Amino acid sequence: MKASRAVAVFSLFFLSVAAFGQKPKNIKASRWNFFSPEQDVELGKEAAAQIEQQVAVVNNEQVFGYVNRIAGRLVKQPEAGQYPYTFKVVYDKSINAFALPGGPAYVHTGLISSAENEAQIAGVVAHEIAHVALRHGTAQASKANAAQLLAGIGGAMLGGGSMLGQLAQLGAGLGANSLLLKFSRDAESDADLLGARMMAKAGYDPVEMAVFFQKLEEEEKKAGHSTPQFLSDHPSPGNRVKAVSAEVKLMAKGLTYSKGDAAELQQVKQVINGMPEPPKAGVNFRKAGDPQSARPAGGGKQYRSQGLAFVYPDNWQVFPNQQSGELTVASPEGLVDKGGQPDIAYGAILSLQKVQNRDLRGNTQQYIAGIAKGNGLQMGNEGTRDLKVGGLPGLLHVLYGQSAFQGQKEVVLLVTADHPQGLFTLVMICPQGEYQASQPAFERLITSIEFPQR
Repeated sequence: MKASRAVAVFSLFFLSVAAFGQKPKNIKASRWNFFSPEQDVELGKEAAAQIEQQVAVVNNEQVFGYVNRIAGRLVKQPEAGQYPYTFKVVYDKSINAFALPGGPAYVHTGLISSAENEAQIAGVVAHEIAHVALRHGTAQASKANAAQLLAGIGGAMLGGGSMLGQLAQLGAGLGANSLLLKFSRDAESDADLLGARMMAKAGYDPVEMAVFFQKLEEEEKKAGHSTPQFLSDHPSPGNRVKAVSAEVKLMAKGLTYSKGDAAELQQVKQVINGMPEPPKAGVNFRKAGDPQSARPAGGGKQYRSQGLAFVYPDNWQVFPNQQSGELTVASPEGLVDKGGQPDIAYGAILSLQKVQNRDLRGNTQQYIAGIAKGNGLQMGNEGTRDLKVGGLPGLLHVLYGQSAFQGQKEVVLLVTADHPQGLFTLVMICPQGEYQASQPAFERLITSIEFPQR
């Protein structure tokens, strides 16, 4: 008994010394990031403008004020950094929240309705603020696309123009597998701990953040549903309640925690329940898209290189692919996720294909066979039209397929020309319902093509 008691006393002493010597983890933003904090802010603004064209932002003052009061307490804490945070509510019954690089953050009405107390909402918001402060979104995009960002499309991107559109070319935009919004387990763990520190200093019970995440995981398993978007983007780093509880023990003593104003939460829930469902309710901006936002404007800009010149809509941009030599011309809204990869749904692609001979019709048919098979396209009944492209003999074909915009068909106009260095191709793509609106811009693109110094 005496030996056992001695062992027990020694064990308690050892544990107390270990706990006394333990320090909170030093959490910092990753150094592997090709973006500056200022570019985080710029990228976030671009993404927010695109997202808000597609989702139903709630304009109710009571709901908006409630979320911003919670967020306001959190962003005052030093862990939040100095980003220009904004917080809006999206009418969507799914349990989700997300934050963009540089500060724009969104909370779904479904998250508010499912929270048991205000501290749980504060926990999710604090977690999202932590992702912004730690710059997880652009760090993920940097790691996944290091080669391109160093030597390819990133050179133009980091020098100016729309960063979001060029990131979409790399598969790092706002699609279903967006690297800007999908985080690693290590990132999740750090966001949990930093968010818990923010909550504690703001007076919220930090354990409620982990409790809410655990509740989501348990409900998902119990119901057998597919993984909610939040859990898909925010994979569990392990036992969150245990990890956050351990973090709380390392925090400064004397802090008092609250679960928030229960009465106000109930009032806000009632307001949300009484709202009529808006037209854009539940739109998944990662998979959907707004063809009209990608429509070509009336004005034009000139593109000119050593061997190619053309005029394109002034609300579109030119995205060069350094590896393939292709030029994609579109607005960022015209680049839509398709099966986890960026796909052009409204715009044009120009390229020069290597061929073995100067057989325009034969080479064109071979090219059509390749793109039709790879993209599920079918030839239309319009037949073949002869035309001149920059003074060279050319052909025009019309194909039809399934648009990357959900639930829509697309029209594909293919122009080919017999170029001295190969088969010149111009592929113009738009949803079928946008064909009439896109015709003037596509015709101007075709007729403006020049091959200087050929």
